[in-house]
Amino acid sequence: MKKVYTCFCTDIIHDGHINIIEEAHKLGKVIVGALSDEALIRYNRFPTKTLDERIKMYENMDGVDEVVIQHDMLYDDIVEQLRPDYVIHGDNWAQGPESALRDSAVRALDKWGGELVEIEYTRNSDVQKVDRILKEKLSMPEYRRRRLRQLVKMCPVVKTLEVHSGLTGIIAEKTVVARDGKLDQFDAMWVSSLCDSTAKGKPDIELVDMSSRLRTIDDVMEVTTKPIILDGDTGGLTEHFVYNVRTLERMGVSAVIIEDKTGLKKNSLFGTEVVQTQDTIENFCAKISAGKNAQLTEEFMIIARIESLILEQGMEDALSRAFAYVEAGADGIMIHSRKKDPAEIFEFCDKFREKDKETPIVVVPTSFNSVTEEELSEHGVNIVIYANQLTRSAFPAMQSTAMEILQCHRALEVDSKLMPFKEIITLIDEL
Repeated sequence: MKKVYTCFCTDIIHDGHINIIEEAHKLGKVIVGALSDEALIRYNRFPTKTLDERIKMYENMDGVDEVVIQHDMLYDDIVEQLRPDYVIHGDNWAQGPESALRDSAVRALDKWGGELVEIEYTRNSDVQKVDRILKEKLSMPEYRRRRLRQLVKMCPVVKTLEVHSGLTGIIAEKTVVARDGKLDQFDAMWVSSLCDSTAKGKPDIELVDMSSRLRTIDDVMEVTTKPIILDGDTGGLTEHFVYNVRTLERMGVSAVIIEDKTGLKKNSLFGTEVVQTQDTIENFCAKISAGKNAQLTEEFMIIARIESLILEQGMEDALSRAFAYVEAGADGIMIHSRKKDPAEIFEFCDKFREKDKETPIVVVPTSFNSVTEEELSEHGVNIVIYANQLTRSAFPAMQSTAMEILQCHRALEVDSKLMPFKEIITLIDEL
């Protein structure tokens, strides 16, 4: 009997999957690949069911003869392993980034003499409803909140992009590229106090209060599913911080990062050019402990941001603080630098990892932006935050457009630089 292979990456079976199995069954023995969690989060979206649960669900489908695990989103390895006569898939992967996966299937089948069978993708109200259900489930606080911890365990690096509105959240959520023949996307979102303040036309001195910050988070959460890391500045008064931890936890935020400075907040990129005061180790440890004692779940993360390198207090001070903060309960350490060379970041990470192999390390490569995620991962970094690039790219574009309209007294000259509103609207899902 001929072998027919198809790969599923869904938590809910709908008419489209049933149609695939029915068509596959006409050709021979049906083998379904369950895409692994690690591959799934790069390809599509975070799973709401475990791999074992997905395997059992696929095994219970009529017409399925065998279920295997596909560890890579590309088809080369699985086709070499199974040598199927046919790979069957919907025709929806012919265009866009997913075409890289199609190319890998064709390449692998050509090597072994197999054939690609594509059927019309099922588009009906039931399929759309399933997609909405999955998205709603992923956006629920109990699922979203724990996702950052899961990603840290599963990914070499958790790629995090700054967002400051619902629209920028959609960009972080839906941007997918083909890279080295595979699909790639951002894993999480960073709600920065700098960018949130800037979007509101306010200085970055903790002038925008937490109530306003929470409205931004709510706007982002309403249209996205990826986990959120909040820039909590200094955390404020300890008595206020504990309440904010409860609020963020209840909303479904995955983590808050607080920095070990006191007084009027000044942006770290100013370094020693402005007066900035670092908190004592004892005071900051007490704030971390109070926050951890206040939270109700094991999933929420409080990450301690160390400003020692920014304030030129030296590597030993930074390391002493890091180990003390972990001892106080910090779920991660963020180390910051404004140097263009990542050498001191590498040194900190290497020395920290000599004693602590587990605690997640977070970096923000704004100044040292030539370093790659792969290089950071080699030094033990778990989370990389691109902290302000969307804001910085939007401002010059908008300013240039405004100036050109003023100069020309009409909008014709700028039109070629603008995305048609119809394309923007298609990014926004309708219920």
